[in-house]
Amino acid sequence: MKIRRKLPKPPRARGPLYVIGYSSAPPDLSDLRAWFDLEYGGPLKLKDDAWEAGTADARSSLVLAAHGPWSVAFQISLTSSEADEWSALLGWRHRGVAHVIPTTITPHHASDLVLHAARLARGLTLLTDGTAHDVTTHAYLNPSDWQDRPLDRFRVSDHITVEHAEAAVPNRDWFYTLGLAKFGLDEIETVRPLGLPSRPVQESLAGIADEIVRLGHSPKVGATVLMRGLGLSVQVLRHRTASPSGTTCTLREITWRDLTGEDLGP
Repeated sequence: MKIRRKLPKPPRARGPLYVIGYSSAPPDLSDLRAWFDLEYGGPLKLKDDAWEAGTADARSSLVLAAHGPWSVAFQISLTSSEADEWSALLGWRHRGVAHVIPTTITPHHASDLVLHAARLARGLTLLTDGTAHDVTTHAYLNPSDWQDRPLDRFRVSDHITVEHAEAAVPNRDWFYTLGLAKFGLDEIETVRPLGLPSRPVQESLAGIADEIVRLGHSPKVGATVLMRGLGLSVQVLRHRTASPSGTTCTLREITWRDLTGEDLGP
């Protein structure tokens, strides 16, 4: 007797990683599977009882999509009321809305799962000629905007952004990441004197975020981490919650020092 392995269920409280809006009819699940297998070698395994049974509610049900050991969930067609809520929130006129939801993310497979979710979101965007919204980074992605790469060329910068805003403290600039939460990690932030060049800070923060993803966990408050590949010694000063871009998240404030001894902190 063949034993069927159950796919992990997504946590009900977790929101989507991507919301996809489209104006045409939603693609058939078999079309999505065929596209994925052609693009990425497959096989993409879809688990949805309603779809397998051919019932009318198949498009609005939650589908688990597995590729090798990685799986995410998606809903290919939200109800009209849910679609209207997203349209009002995101300011678009798409009549149909799909979303991609992560299953439980473990540090060891976080990059693989984030990439798998992005590939499914890309497929839904291309097949509907729609627009994807990255819920974590607040980026909008049209079909031509996707940066598609094979797994051995995974780039954290495709999934994380570094933002720059005026700090609550006078005469200070605030830099912070959006996207580390996709990997089950806290976002990072730093404050710098007003008027200094912003690009070097953004590049350093992006590099540090990349190293934290590779590390697989957020360094503890008070810890100092040597990132020799970047030539930096990074210290975590504190953690707090804030709402950049209207989204509440946990941030860890960091500062860093060049390994040659130069203090690059505020």
